[in-house]
Amino acid sequence: MHNLFSHAKPLAFLTIGLLLAQRAIAQFTDPRNYENFPVGVNQIELAYDYARADESIDTSLVIEGAQLNLNQWTLTYTRYFGLFGRTAWFAPSIPFAVLDGSVSGTNASASVGGVGDSSCEFAWLVKGGPALSPAQFANYKPTTVLGLTVSVTAPTGLYHADKILNLGSDRWSFRPEIGLSYPFGPDQKWAFDAYANSYFYTDNTAYRGAEVLRQGPLPALEAHVSRAFGRQGTVVASLDARYSFRGDTSIDGVGQNDSQKNFIVGSEAIITLNTKNELTFIFEKAAIHVNGPSATGVAMRYDYYWGRGYK
Repeated sequence: MHNLFSHAKPLAFLTIGLLLAQRAIAQFTDPRNYENFPVGVNQIELAYDYARADESIDTSLVIEGAQLNLNQWTLTYTRYFGLFGRTAWFAPSIPFAVLDGSVSGTNASASVGGVGDSSCEFAWLVKGGPALSPAQFANYKPTTVLGLTVSVTAPTGLYHADKILNLGSDRWSFRPEIGLSYPFGPDQKWAFDAYANSYFYTDNTAYRGAEVLRQGPLPALEAHVSRAFGRQGTVVASLDARYSFRGDTSIDGVGQNDSQKNFIVGSEAIITLNTKNELTFIFEKAAIHVNGPSATGVAMRYDYYWGRGYK
């Protein structure tokens, strides 16, 4: 890491690093995320994400011409099981990332690499998602599903209060979500998904070294329309939208007047190679960003499934 900035600029880049790393990855919940799936199955996912942002999102420390690039690799394990007769899953993940930044027209630049904040997701299909073995699932007909999710992110990532860029946020976050998935159309190849979720944050007590950063809830609404192609629905393509708002912050009790309004659009393509192998390609872009990241991101994922009776 090269500390080439004046006192104000490292603070802005620290802020960019924290918030870009948190938000540029996994802006959306996936389309058809709450579709039913056979229990007793394991899933391992390797994901690569790239995001680019063009300016600070801290309104008190905006730097014209700031540019950030985030490359992140994430390993996720998922286990599907039955809970009170309904499908549920548990999915811990850990990211590894490289983040670099610069300011146009200057020689100021910095970079950092290492482990990001780990997370864990628990989801449960409370309606329309009976717990079925792989053999039973062969005769399952998709129906409207209602699901609940709680995601927890722990401050396990690289964080140094006196450094320019950080991959960790030095605070916990919690995201409850309720999701509805409605299949429709001929052979139910179409699906509409609607999600409502919100981030809740604990305080960062080492912000800029010794200050306390506090952030209010950041609620969001999502909508996804997707269609399956091919006789077996081996390709699924979606159009995605997410609107988030509020999330006001204060530093040592002083409000920053930085309530957010963010509208993210994107598209996703899921290609099922066979019952055990799957590829996913994702594009996301901030169409509207008030006190939020002006980020563009792409991602690619590979998933492998296995389990007793799953062929």
